Amino acid sequence: TFQSIGIMILMRGVVDGGAEAQAVVAGSAVLVVAFVALNLLAQYFGQLRASGGLDHYATLPVPPAAVVLGAAGAYASFTVPGTVVTALFGCALFGLPVAHLWVLVAVIPLAGAALAGLGAALGLLAPRPELATLLGQLGMSAALLLGVLPADRMPEVVRFARDLLPSTYGVEAFARTFGPHPDWAFVLGDLAVCGVVGVVSLAVATWAYRRAAVR
Repeated sequence: TFQSIGIMILMRGVVDGGAEAQAVVAGSAVLVVAFVALNLLAQYFGQLRASGGLDHYATLPVPPAAVVLGAAGAYASFTVPGTVVTALFGCALFGLPVAHLWVLVAVIPLAGAALAGLGAALGLLAPRPELATLLGQLGMSAALLLGVLPADRMPEVVRFARDLLPSTYGVEAFARTFGPHPDWAFVLGDLAVCGVVGVVSLAVATWAYRRAAVR
């Protein structure tokens, strides 16, 4: 949360308002989700695999999907207070309306699911916990650079990379709600992409869990 608020304060010196301010606030809010759901979850599963914790979970009478979903849900839930505080601070800093902040009720779990699945998969597939930590930090850095900076100022190649990042669609969905007349069809479309990616990434994480537990 402090990191995201600090980024918004720095960006306030170069962004006055309008679409760029909306992108900065939305990106900073979703960055809180990315830091926990992607970075910390990758580290958690990497350490769990290295310490033999997966062997303990494998003995429990629960399906692998329950272990992955439980950890992902727990980590994603930690982001709720920080995301809300960041969004409120950003709206006050840039003079944006708060009427549609309720959309975070959908953005946090859907973007969180997509990023948590990716973070869990990175942690479970990395051969060493140090590599899992590195991959999680790189993913979080990508979410920072590609999600917080306004897309209009990015080269075409970077915009393409931005479109491949799951958190981008959560950022776009949130940013679209700041206007006086949000296009809810596009908002729902962005949230749907987050949902689909979340299902796929959690399925991959479940497969990676089974693979790591067998070994």
